[in-house]
Amino acid sequence: MLRTALRNVLAHKARLMMTALAVLLGVAFVAGTLIFSDTVGEAIKKASTKNLKDVAVSVQAGNYAPEAPNVGYEEKDGKRTTALDDKLADRIRALPGVRSVRSNVTGAATLAGPDGLPVGNGWQNRAVNYQPDNDGKDSRYPMLQGRGPAAGNEIALAESTAEAAGVALGDTVRFATNGPVLKKKLVGIVASDDPQVTAGGSLALFDTATAQKLYLHPGQFDELVVSATPGTDEQALTAKVRALLPAKKAEATSGTELAAEQSRMIAEQNKSLSQTLLVFAGIALFVGIFIIANTFTMLISQRSREIALMRAIGASRRQVVRSVLAEACLLGLVSSVVGLGLGAGIAVALRAVLDANGAGFPGGPVIISPTAVLSSLAVGVVVTVLAAWLPSRKAAKIAPVEALNTVEAPPALRSLVIRNSLGAVVTGLGVAIMFYVTTLTSSDDMPIAMAGSMLTLTGVIILAPLLSRPLVSLAGVITTRLFGIGGKLAKANALRNPRRTAATASALMIGLTLITGMTVVGNSAQIAMDKMTANGLKADYQITTSTFIGLDTKLSQKVADIPGVEAMAPLRNSGVNVGDSYVNLIGTDLAAIGKVARLDFKSGSPAAAGANGIAISQTAAKERGWQTGETLDATFDDKKKAKLKITGIYADNEVVGEAIGATSLVDPHMAELKNQELLVKAADGPTEALEKQIRHALGDSPLLEVKDHADLRKENAGQIETVLYIVYGLLGMAVIIAVVGVVNTLAMSVFERTREIGMLRAIGLDRSGIKQMVRLESVVISLFGAVLGIGVGIFLSWAGGNLVSQGLPTYELLLPWGRLGLFLLIALVVGVLAALWPARRAARLNMLEAIGAQ
Repeated sequence: MLRTALRNVLAHKARLMMTALAVLLGVAFVAGTLIFSDTVGEAIKKASTKNLKDVAVSVQAGNYAPEAPNVGYEEKDGKRTTALDDKLADRIRALPGVRSVRSNVTGAATLAGPDGLPVGNGWQNRAVNYQPDNDGKDSRYPMLQGRGPAAGNEIALAESTAEAAGVALGDTVRFATNGPVLKKKLVGIVASDDPQVTAGGSLALFDTATAQKLYLHPGQFDELVVSATPGTDEQALTAKVRALLPAKKAEATSGTELAAEQSRMIAEQNKSLSQTLLVFAGIALFVGIFIIANTFTMLISQRSREIALMRAIGASRRQVVRSVLAEACLLGLVSSVVGLGLGAGIAVALRAVLDANGAGFPGGPVIISPTAVLSSLAVGVVVTVLAAWLPSRKAAKIAPVEALNTVEAPPALRSLVIRNSLGAVVTGLGVAIMFYVTTLTSSDDMPIAMAGSMLTLTGVIILAPLLSRPLVSLAGVITTRLFGIGGKLAKANALRNPRRTAATASALMIGLTLITGMTVVGNSAQIAMDKMTANGLKADYQITTSTFIGLDTKLSQKVADIPGVEAMAPLRNSGVNVGDSYVNLIGTDLAAIGKVARLDFKSGSPAAAGANGIAISQTAAKERGWQTGETLDATFDDKKKAKLKITGIYADNEVVGEAIGATSLVDPHMAELKNQELLVKAADGPTEALEKQIRHALGDSPLLEVKDHADLRKENAGQIETVLYIVYGLLGMAVIIAVVGVVNTLAMSVFERTREIGMLRAIGLDRSGIKQMVRLESVVISLFGAVLGIGVGIFLSWAGGNLVSQGLPTYELLLPWGRLGLFLLIALVVGVLAALWPARRAARLNMLEAIGAQ
């Protein structure tokens, strides 16, 4: 029987090729994900290890325990102050076993590009102190050009940062930390493999005194890095260092522990991306199951005479099952090996694409671990064998006499009744859950929505043979009217075996269901964000900082005094606790806020707020049971208590959030008095000249982000579009596999109907008519899958939209008819392209040989 299985694989190479391709693509996706994760993880780990080279102990300011984070940092004169100073460094340096102590200062610096806009990602714009060793160079940052900074008016930059800022040696570099714009001369360009820098951030280096002046106080540091002499016990040295540290103001960690923690963080960072990619790989493999099962079902049907003879000469049912499963195992193994090789290529390509979009992964070789190899091979073989299991059982049940008298028997009525009944139950349960989801109000209920979606999709897949009859018949009416006998034959062929048609269409349906659902939700969310911006914001400009550090309150009046500015309102973020409820309170100019934000008061008004009055959003008031005129016992973030009176309730507005009060109310409770943002209303609308005046009034700082309505819409749309394009790209693999399935089904169907095609040719149907018949059958199957997929996708997005609306009050379902039409057009094109080879093969059959085929 093993020889028989091997012979069958070799005898049906062409028919199994498309199935092997489906398995290969699915395994390639899995292998690519695993190899990519291992490669990137190892590269980042090596880069981190390099940064930790010679680090025996790291002393950091602050205790980073969750219960007391950053207690070692204090604010003094507007700057951070720490317990790590020159005296402590000298005491550590005097310990036995210490070779050297490096004193680090870290901060953030945002550089201005050639257009005056910020360089790099705000939260990744690093600044450090340059510390030359005995040879006058800092070993952490190899010098490429020039020298290290040695005076207060000098700066060095990473090579990528200098290129982005458009500066060269000797040029003046404009940058800002958290205050006014500073200027320094560029004296050096260094290399850096810091992941934050390579991933789109920037790196600026100052001499130690200048770095301390910018971020700390003279003689203070953020970290002391201790290196040990050879043979020193790292743990013992860590204990000695820890004994010298002031309690709760600094923490010592051994180099080994630090490396382990970094490795854990790297693994955690890669985990979510790998899991996401594996989900899409699973979808691709799930689609492949339909193709594999379809192929083996058709092969068994075509080999029924052969199986009957084997049974007649003594083969048992178990031997027939094992023969089919052995054939599937061989197919899965070969496909998996090739897929593993393709997966390595996918991993390299994925890394290049992400790097091109700013991921900036460190360099390193491709890592193909034993886990990736074994997992990929196991997945490919197991999926193929499982998909072939039901067809193998069907083969074993063929009675020799029945098989010797017919080529293909129609599905048993009883089995279709059972299938349809099961499908109705599963679909009904899934639909019921999705209707229940429409009543839910918390994002924590997302697992329920996912379970309902899976049940609904599974039920529709089970019911697909039943649904194929009305939908294919409807499509057949159109094809018959447009194409005559070719269209009628195409409809009859598609309806001949509903299971086969359903399995082929379901592969395409799964991909289009997910794509449609994501598109509908994404489009609706994008429009909701636009509506939220338009409805909530009267202002022409929103002014913030790229690093979210806030704006100096002294700059507010400068903006208000600009000619052409009609109104300006600052927003200052604070918060209060009222009982068990926390309220985010925005301090603003109550007289001006109505001119820059659309506030629809249901009761009361902001003008009545007074010194201790606040206005509450409608949803916040409803959730907490508060009414206008009610007085609240509140505790601010600084633990000071106050009695706050609700002077008004307004319709929800995302611009001002859930509560507003006067700046005089929140200012005394803010740790650092800064504006979160400024809202500016222009007298004559937004103009380029006014934007330049605003930037100039604020010192032309690269920290500034001045956005008008178009910028805000573009920012919101860009985020959603990026997610959608990623989803399209990842689900594209599943759609490609579905196309392979259509090609495979048609090709094998042509082989199965060889005699029939010969008879059609004999009674007058020419080659072009045969091609047209096969093409139309392909189009009908593809459109059937597309209609089901788009329909189910719309239903699921409608039902799940209620959960999205909880975080986006302006959300409502809006169908993107243009894109949905494009999906149908793509399905039509898929049908035409998938039929090219099978149609050509059918048309080239010799008429007489086809009629005499067995």
